[in-house]
Amino acid sequence: MTRKRVAILISGSGSNMVRLLECMAADCPGDPVLVLSNREDAAGLVKAAAHGAPTQVVVSKGRDRAAFEAALDAALRAAEPDVICLAGFMRILSTDFVDRWAGRILNIHPSLLPLFPGLNTHTRALDAGVAVHGCTVHVVTPDLDAGPILGQGVVPVQAEDTAQTLAARVLEVEHRLYPAVLRAFLLGTPDKPVVFHG
Repeated sequence: MTRKRVAILISGSGSNMVRLLECMAADCPGDPVLVLSNREDAAGLVKAAAHGAPTQVVVSKGRDRAAFEAALDAALRAAEPDVICLAGFMRILSTDFVDRWAGRILNIHPSLLPLFPGLNTHTRALDAGVAVHGCTVHVVTPDLDAGPILGQGVVPVQAEDTAQTLAARVLEVEHRLYPAVLRAFLLGTPDKPVVFHG
């Protein structure tokens, strides 16, 4: 089985990143070649290093998008990943950048897409009165949160839920879903969507 090279982009604590690294250390046929953050203070960098993954920072603050993405692209090309996983990476990537890596960028989004693309998904789900909420792993395309869906995790909404309690339960399912989808993607079986129920 050919192992694939995987880069992970983060901006914060990296909890999903840790699950992806654990998956690659177990039964995912991938090797982490880079964990990159756009923030120097991202706690996930320390966690990545503890797992033996190479880390790098490309600061986005104070730079225009073109300069940031040029530096990001250079760092990724040096690492030569087959797949790029966005794991709490809080930057919207331009069409030009996405097109350069077309079909190779995955993202996890905290809603059941196509419902609630963008930010504040848990509050919006509660405001809409939906019975179920969840998370989605999809291929990144130039249209925000609109790429092909590879897997979803479903969480029932409870009457007493707040945005915080709902977010916590969704995150638990994210931690199971993303590694499972990455494994299927690396194995070349993404045509069988992964579904989890939390």
